[in-house]
Amino acid sequence: MEMAIDTPSPSPSVSPAPSAAAGRQTRAAESVRLEHQLVRVPLEALRATARTNHRLAEKEIAAVLSSASSAAAAPGESGSAAAVDHLTSLVSRLHGLKRKMEEGARAEELQVQRCRARLDRLAAASAGDDAEWEDIRLKRILVDYMLRMSYYDTATKLAETSGIQDLVDIDVFLDAKRVIDSLRNKEIAPALAWCAENKSRLKKSKSKLEFLLRLQEFVELVKAKNFLQAISYARKYLAPWGSTHMKELQRVTATLVFRSSTNCAQYKVLFEQNQWDSLVDQFKQEFYKLYGMTLEPLLNIYLQAGLTALKTPFCFEGNCPKEDPLSLDGFRKLAEPLPFSKQHHSKLVCHITKELMDTENPPLVLPNGYVYSTKALDEMAKKNGGKIICPRTGEECNYTELVKAYIS
Repeated sequence: MEMAIDTPSPSPSVSPAPSAAAGRQTRAAESVRLEHQLVRVPLEALRATARTNHRLAEKEIAAVLSSASSAAAAPGESGSAAAVDHLTSLVSRLHGLKRKMEEGARAEELQVQRCRARLDRLAAASAGDDAEWEDIRLKRILVDYMLRMSYYDTATKLAETSGIQDLVDIDVFLDAKRVIDSLRNKEIAPALAWCAENKSRLKKSKSKLEFLLRLQEFVELVKAKNFLQAISYARKYLAPWGSTHMKELQRVTATLVFRSSTNCAQYKVLFEQNQWDSLVDQFKQEFYKLYGMTLEPLLNIYLQAGLTALKTPFCFEGNCPKEDPLSLDGFRKLAEPLPFSKQHHSKLVCHITKELMDTENPPLVLPNGYVYSTKALDEMAKKNGGKIICPRTGEECNYTELVKAYIS
């Protein structure tokens, strides 16, 4: 005889609900993914400072050693006084190198401090106050936008009043400002010096900024009618680029024949002011790439992310409601290259309350065809003794005449 024995089934394991801390960790991880520029810029600045200090030390030490070797190899007929003077000058040069290296070390320490501050800031994303973290992020984004738009004083003031100097890159942009201002003043030398300082990295990214600067300098010589000097300049600085940029080189050298007074549009444009504006834009692009920055301002990127969800064909019609951000020309221009939002289901928003109409707040249709939410029309009926007045046309009807609509 068999006996069935009922054994208590094990209670199913219940997974604990996600805690607030876990949710904060998830949000922090998502936020950190967007903060590439925050850490990359000071790191690139630190690398640039270290390279500059290293090159300076190598150059000065090599010069001192070479000078000392030459003095040792020279015959001693010049006397001990000359030798002492020579050694004194070498010591003075080494003291100058020491001073420069100390300045370089302080600059490196400043960059290290900024890297540390930004890493601490990212670490605080999962442990601190979300509202405070987002507020500082917004201020950083605004400072970034101001710096890119050349509002340097305003950006500096906002950073100082918010205490976020270590979280923004004002000094990096001020270095770029020096080159930008020189290009706007039609001066090539500072931009060429910047290219020389970053030659290896620009070459690695296949930048043509230096070539464009050389072309512009050649055009300015032609414009000033210094033709022989322009030819010498082309042989020295433009000829090496012939293997990779022959078509552009041929077009520019043809200005020796067409001159600045030509009516030929293909060559006349080379003498216009907008060539300098193009150089400024090209420098900015190379500058952003060099420091790992986004080519577009962070503010534009974040706004476009939001506008992508809002953009529909209706936004560009004449009756677009003023509450829609895309009713403004500035936002429309920003959203122009973005795709339309993909809407799987219809969404109706009440014209009166601006609230979404759904199953809990269904739409009601007036006899004239206009649709409003139940919540809005109920309140209107209570105030008007059962009467409904269409806010768009002014027509009146009874509440009993309304028809419920269904959203598919």
